[in-house]
Parts: sequence; structure tokens; C-alpha cells
Amino acid sequence: MATTRSAHTVWEGNLLEGNGVVNFDSSGAIAQQPVTWASRSQDANGKTSPEELIAAAHSSCFSMAFSHALAGAGTPATKLTTSADVTFQPGEGITGIHLTVEGTVPGIEEDAFVAAAEDAKKNCPVSQALTGTTITLSAKLA
Repeated sequence: MATTRSAHTVWEGNLLEGNGVVNFDSSGAIAQQPVTWASRSQDANGKTSPEELIAAAHSSCFSMAFSHALAGAGTPATKLTTSADVTFQPGEGITGIHLTVEGTVPGIEEDAFVAAAEDAKKNCPVSQALTGTTITLSAKLA
């Protein structure tokens, strides 16, 4: 069964001086978040950016895909901590994403953990949606 999740942004003004508000329509789990060009291209100053939203989506999707793969291999994770760093270069766009994962996984060797992480990076739906971007990974057991 397919699902659709929705968000919308209301933007006022021009790119450099304007501002917007991102609304998370499907869940309402996140309050409205302000967004500006400055929060995207300079310091966040309490505002979000498309890149931060991509980082949140990617870190959570990767964690789910990795957890599923580990359990399927008979070595379920006790804990996975994943971060995603999305780099944005004004004038170029998103230039890369780096995933970092540290896991507590009883009964798995480091090499198998890293290989499973690489597979999850390749196959998580957000990674697949972002195939035009270089995605790198650092993975280690806790």
C-alpha cells in the first residue's frame, strides 16, 4: 500500500531578503519551521533549510533500512545512531551527503557491519531518490 506524506511552504519576498515557513501537513508532529536564504547559505540562526530537512529524512530512512537488513541477517541491532551531513554550496547546489553510523549489534564482526551499512546506504529509498548526489559513509561498531 503506497503512502504519501505532504508538507508545504509559504514564502514571502525575494530570495535574499524573503522568508518562509515550512508546514508538516501529514503528521503535524513538527511545528512550523522558519526558513530563509541566510539559514540555508550561512548560519542557521534557529531556522531550518532544505538541506537540514534532507539530512533528517536521510538519517531516519538509512537507520530503518539498516536495522531491517541487520535483523534479516540474524543480527538485529540493539541501537543505531546515524547522522547525515548535507553540504550545500551556493551557486552549485547540494555537493554531497555524508552518513555516519555507530551501532551496537551483538554477534556481528566489524567487516560485516560495514558491508551491511554500505548496502543499506545504496538501497534505502532516500539514497535512491538522491542518486544524483555523492553519498559517502562512515560506519563502526560501538
